[in-house]
Formats: sequence, structure tokens, C-alpha cells
Amino acid sequence: FDQMFMDTSGTYTRNAQSVSANGRATIAPVTLPLYAVYTNKDGSLLMRGADGEHIRDSIAVHTQTKLTAGQTGDTADIVHWAGAEYTVTNVANYSTYGAGFVMATCEILDLDGGAA
Repeated sequence: FDQMFMDTSGTYTRNAQSVSANGRATIAPVTLPLYAVYTNKDGSLLMRGADGEHIRDSIAVHTQTKLTAGQTGDTADIVHWAGAEYTVTNVANYSTYGAGFVMATCEILDLDGGAA
């Protein structure tokens, strides 16, 4: 990563699931640093519907961290950046830019658009 673009202030949360001796599942969130280049994906979009309106915002996260959009038995990672929380909705292989690179599309969790 070019140090001029890489942001080291972000983190991500992954839910680690374990099963106890009596068969009960427990979920423990684990928060880790996320070194990445963050870019605006679609901007803040006003979504109107019959039941009201909300702001949808998305970002693209370019990183070598293996983020997940969820899969069987796992939930999607949550990215914390610039005062807002985003859920990972898609992860694309960007290894043509370098070994291990991915681009994750993330949608904001807060329906009012997050921090101003």
C-alpha cells in the first residue's frame, strides 16, 4: 500500500462462534485492526418507499485482510471507519493488483446515513 492512501484508523469485527460442552452456541465478537484504502462506493443515496425514507451509504475497502460477507455458519464482518459502521456485503478478488488483495463493498448499518 502507498502510505499516502492507506488508512490505519479502521477496524473490523468478526463474530467468533463456539459450541460449549452442553451444545449451546456462543458468539464472541473480536475486533481487529484494518489497514486499507477506503473509497466512496455509491455515495449517500436517499431511498424512498411507501413506509418512509432512509439514507443508504456505501464504501469500498481495498485491503489484504480476508474480509467476509458471511457464509454458512458465519456472519458478515462489520467495518468501523470514520465514525460509522458498515456491514461487508461483497468481497471481490483483486489479486491482479498484488497477491492477496481484495475489494470489499460495505453498506452502512445506520439507516440515517451515519456520521455527518
